[in-house]
Parts: sequence; structure tokens; C-alpha cells
Amino acid sequence: MEYIIGVDLGTSSAKVLAVRQDGKVMAHSQQEYPIHNPVPGQSEQDPDVILEAVRNGIRSVATIMKDAPAAVSFSTAMHSVMAVDKEGKALTPLIIWADNRSQAVADRLRKTPLSATLHQQTGTPVHAMSPLCKIIWWKEEAPDIFQSAARFIGIKEYIFYHFFGRYITDHSTASATGLFNIHDLTWNKTSLETAGITAARLPEAISSDSIIEGLLENVARDLGLPPDTRFIAGASDGCLAQLGSNALDKGHATLTIGTSGAVRMTIDQPVTDSGERLFTYVLTPGHFVTGGAINNGGVVLQWYLDSFLQTVSDKPLQVDTGLQQALNTPPGAEGLLCLPYLHGERAPVWDGHAKGAFIGVQPQHTTWHFLRALLEGMAFGLLSITEALEETAGKVEKISVSGGFTHSPEWVQLMADVFQRPMYLRHESDASAMGAVLLGFQTLKLTTSFASVEEKVFSPAAEHAEVYKNAYAVHGKLYAALKDIFPVIQTS
Repeated sequence: MEYIIGVDLGTSSAKVLAVRQDGKVMAHSQQEYPIHNPVPGQSEQDPDVILEAVRNGIRSVATIMKDAPAAVSFSTAMHSVMAVDKEGKALTPLIIWADNRSQAVADRLRKTPLSATLHQQTGTPVHAMSPLCKIIWWKEEAPDIFQSAARFIGIKEYIFYHFFGRYITDHSTASATGLFNIHDLTWNKTSLETAGITAARLPEAISSDSIIEGLLENVARDLGLPPDTRFIAGASDGCLAQLGSNALDKGHATLTIGTSGAVRMTIDQPVTDSGERLFTYVLTPGHFVTGGAINNGGVVLQWYLDSFLQTVSDKPLQVDTGLQQALNTPPGAEGLLCLPYLHGERAPVWDGHAKGAFIGVQPQHTTWHFLRALLEGMAFGLLSITEALEETAGKVEKISVSGGFTHSPEWVQLMADVFQRPMYLRHESDASAMGAVLLGFQTLKLTTSFASVEEKVFSPAAEHAEVYKNAYAVHGKLYAALKDIFPVIQTS
């Protein structure tokens, strides 16, 4: 059988898989890299560290497989941007989705009619996460960088430049920048004028199923691949999670929790939400993915475990142990509620000023109640996105789950209980990487049998419906009650 190497450029690691046409993973590599927070509100990464992680991952998998792959296909995290000079040298770190330095820019734009226009044209709500706002921030706050930058690119474009000597992005990744028109599939004129740049300072945008050839010979030797290896342009991790979960059919939503989290559904036309709560991104011709993402997924869980539970015993508490203790706590956390907005929030509120809050603290609440409330707060946020999705794109008939949280069956069960809907889990949790692989096979017109993979169903416990219904109703009022307080809370 032919096999394809799928590369998933995540926020915290690069995953590389070698997958056969029958869906069997033949080799796997995961290379982690850090997020740097030089000051509160800023989140950066070193693009050269990520580039090296990708090189190491591909080399490792290629060494195991020995025979050449049919292609290498890429998935990438969205919203990253960096400035490079004429020689391709990085002028800035990679600014990632969690960075809020351009919050004032987003605040200003959202108060104007231009916000709705940009959302309708690009499918991306105006928010500090978007490269559009970050480029405007550079123009206003770091004009020397803005003027010196030959290009503004994301992490995959940086890697492709080092592999092929070309700045290439795909329509899917481009459609998450706030700079790309999802209706005519070109760089958006209104966005360019707003940012004060031309399309020449952005990468070449091509279809996600495009084949890229011309791997530089020295790179091919380093990776252990033939120079004529075909690369697939690929797509964003969110859109590919939809494909990797076999969820392109009508009404089939996906729910993902990794570092962040999201709920998405595929539609055949670029419909945008009039309330500006949801995004709409391109996948491939005739397939658009709409939904909403939260900033505060597994990154908040890790914060809680690192900041609080390390003092419980002499040895650092493992994530699985902490989760189990919290998940043994009664549903509803005995009245304790949490807004887990440690990193601001995207959907559905799109508020970079939002902060975390625990509400309803009483003497009976323990460490595990707080962790349980945090997990339930994530779930309530994703449920609110699902409701907005149904208002905009139609009824959700099925929800498939993926991401790191699926390693805990109890956590998946909690989601089923909060949603009061079944959750469907395939054996493969790396849906974005598998989506990249599937896109590769489809592009090369090679048949696959991925759809035959058996799913595990997590059915909701009806006895928990009432407590979650009541808690969700209260939770829905908390952000509105605290919205005006968040911006005046000092963070330094």
C-alpha cells in the first residue's frame, strides 16, 4: 500500500504520522516546543525551533518507513504571523493565536461598521487573534518592523520557504487571517487597505489540494526524502479535524479540545453569522467549515495543575490523577461555577479583556470542585457555540470528538452529560493530522478505507440533565454580569 506522511503543526508540538491507505498508522513522531510569554497578554514562539521540530519529525518517520511516501501533507494551527525581510530572515518571533497585544486595535475596529463588513467578507471575526489586527499593531506600535518587513507570513509559510524557497499558503489557512475573501478566494481588498499593505507582502495563496514540487536538494537529504517528493499544500488544523473525523456530511459537527478548543460543522456555502459569533473558513472547493473556537482548553487545565496541585504531595501530580479526582466530584461541582477565560476569549464573546473567574465559592468546595468547575466551564462555552452554530448553519445531528482530551474517557463522558447528546469517538485522536493524510490521498486520487473505522459512543446520563441545565442557565449570565469589570482589572 501507498502511505502518506501527515504533518500537524500544533500550538505545543509538531506531530508527524505515516499512514497507509487502510488508515493504519505505521510510524509516529511528536516533537514539542514551548510558548513564550514575555509579558502578560503576549504569546510567542521561535519559528526556527518549530522548523527544526518539523525536520526532526519527518526525518524520524522517513527513517522508520525506509520507502518513499506518496506525498507529505500539512495541517497547521491558525492565526500565527511573523515578519520576514527580503532574505527570508525572521524580523519578529512567531506571534500566535493566544497573543492579545493587538487588543486595542480589535476594540477600535469592533466599534465601527467596518467590523461587520470584514467579518462578512473574510469569515473571521475581528479579534486580537487575527493577523489582520497584529499587522495593524506593528504598523502603529513598531513602525520600523512594519516598514522593514518584506512579507507577513505564518509558520507553515516559513517552513515551506525553507523547503522550497517560495512563500506559499493555502486557502484554508489564509481564510483564518482576516485578510482573505472567502467568497472569491483572493486577498481581501478591504482588509489590505485597513492594514496598509498590498497582496505582494503576503504569501501566494493556492488551493488546499494543490501539489507542491521542487523540494530543495539539501533539504531532501536532511529529511531523508527523494527530491521529487510531492507535498500537499494542506489546510488549517480546524478544517482538517473535520475531514479527519469523517465529518463532511450535513449536520455532522466536531468537538475538539487540545490546547484550545472548538466546535465546527461543514457547509457547502460561505455563510457568516450576523451576530459575528462564529468563523467561516475554506476547506476545499465546495466545503466550508463554520464554528467557534475557545482560547481556554487544555492550556487552562495545565495552568491549574501546575499552579495549584503541585503542592498536594511531594511529587508533581500527574494530569490523569488530577482529572480522575475532579471527575469523581459530583456534577455541577456543588454550585461552583467557572469562567475559564485566562487568555481572554474568542467565541462566542470575542473579548480579549475577559478574565477567569470562580463564582459561588462555599466552605464545602475543595481543590477538586474547582477543577471540576473549570472543566464544566469549558464545556458550557463549547455548548454555547454549538447553539449559535445551530442558529446559523442548521441542526447538529451528530458530534464527533477529537483532541488530547479524548485520552480521558471520563472527560468525554462529562461533555456528553453537559450537552445531553451522544459523543462519537474514533480510535484516532489526532484528527488534524489524519485529515492532512486524507486530503493527500484524495488529492492523489488514491482510495482509502478510513471510513470503516469503528466508533465508540458515549451516551449522556439522563440523571445529570437537570443539574447541568440549571448550571448552564446561570453560567450564561456570568459573562454579561462581569463584562464591564474585566477591562478595569489591572494585570500588572
